[in-house]
Amino acid sequence: MNVFTIGFTEKPAKRFFELVKGSGAKRVVDVRLNNTGQLAGFSKRDDLIFFLREICQVDYVHVPELAPTADILDAYKKHGGAWPVYEAEFLSLMEKRRIDQSIARDVIDQGCLLCSEHKPHHCHRRLVVEYLERKWGGLKTTHLI
Repeated sequence: MNVFTIGFTEKPAKRFFELVKGSGAKRVVDVRLNNTGQLAGFSKRDDLIFFLREICQVDYVHVPELAPTADILDAYKKHGGAWPVYEAEFLSLMEKRRIDQSIARDVIDQGCLLCSEHKPHHCHRRLVVEYLERKWGGLKTTHLI
């Protein structure tokens, strides 16, 4: 099972869409809690659906079950929380949500998980694919940077 991840920040639209198109992904799996915010630029839901279809011939699906809750995100982002705490809380949330059972494998396979963070190191999209690898096995992950 091949899966890709990408963040839209620190990338001009040209680079972002070149990466998605060149990856071979069949769909972008939006794992953001909020996909319509003003700071999202070209990655606002409705614009992104259009651009992905027209530029990359790629589908789009929003899967907020793969996003942290607002409380977890705010504690880390807005209140300067520690990454290990964020990571532990998000891992616990994925376990509670039983994402390995509730998310269809064909959504993830050949999908590109989208979030805002430029690199995957401190981003929940990395935690999602690592969690699913532990539960499902057989994931080959490529982080598009």
